Amino acid sequence: MTDETQTEKGNDDKAAPNGKAANFAIQRIYVKDLSFEAPDAPAIFEENWKPELSLDVATKTQQIKEDLHEVVLTLTAKVQIGDKSAFVVEVQQAGLFTIKGLDDETLRHTLGTFCPNILFPYARAVIADAVSRGSFPQLHLAPINFDAIYEQYKKGQAEAGKATPPTTH
Repeated sequence: MTDETQTEKGNDDKAAPNGKAANFAIQRIYVKDLSFEAPDAPAIFEENWKPELSLDVATKTQQIKEDLHEVVLTLTAKVQIGDKSAFVVEVQQAGLFTIKGLDDETLRHTLGTFCPNILFPYARAVIADAVSRGSFPQLHLAPINFDAIYEQYKKGQAEAGKATPPTTH
């Protein structure tokens, strides 16, 4: 992570109304919140390890100031062995992004897909570390298709008669 990371995003048809090229920069990536619980420990360590994983994914965005946005990716992993809870781990992995020169729809898409894709590897590593420190077998989360999640959200909003993207300001 570096405060100097800059990536051009967009192309000629995504140029800002004033004709300037789009600009995207990562300002900071950080853990906003982290929780790990092993409510049935130490008895859970005696169980035959046949875990059942459930994973919840959520994103939230907030405009901090002009052209500066915070995106928070929340991952909650719950592992059960039968009716016993092995562990629950939740991370809110956040990032500050400078985004300039995008039209509203492209900005919503960037905040809803591109930014979470950047944050996911960091969140996955935090979860793997917390699980390992809890003395459980390593948990490797598969990649997530944030574009598909975003499209599904947009479709659901359109069906509900709303045009609001999954961002809050």
